[in-house]
Amino acid sequence: MMRTVTAHGGHRLAPWHRQGVLLVGVVLLLTGLGWLALHYRAGLAAAADDLPHPLEAWALRLHGLAAYGGLFMFGVLAAAHLPQGWRLSRRPRRAHQRASGVMLSGLAALLAASGYGLYYFAPEWFRPTLGWTHAAAGLAMAAALAWHHPRRSAARR
Repeated sequence: MMRTVTAHGGHRLAPWHRQGVLLVGVVLLLTGLGWLALHYRAGLAAAADDLPHPLEAWALRLHGLAAYGGLFMFGVLAAAHLPQGWRLSRRPRRAHQRASGVMLSGLAALLAASGYGLYYFAPEWFRPTLGWTHAAAGLAMAAALAWHHPRRSAARR
């Protein structure tokens, strides 16, 4: 099994899994924010006839590659971490983790669907709305992950 049972009855991700989630998450966040900064010129108004920044395409390529890693890591989470966490979150001191875990799962689904839609299906008139929804969901994912992860001092109590 891919979990480590602790003395207080909780569970943690295996080190490779924790590091993989962190690595993929950081790459996704940085490439997504990097693309936004390049595309919108970090808040500077770009003329409508300006060419895209040459690094925009590479930021999206790396973001898409990392998204495959994110889907893989979420699949491993769904198989190993989620069922055990769902059982353990019945305990009152872990109740917030159930809510944040459900939120993380919903955000992962929204990010996958909106990313797929942006890449394959979104008509031009809908792309900006879907793109900003995707960006907001990515930022919310980072915040929810920080909320979900138990603090070491709380885990030791």
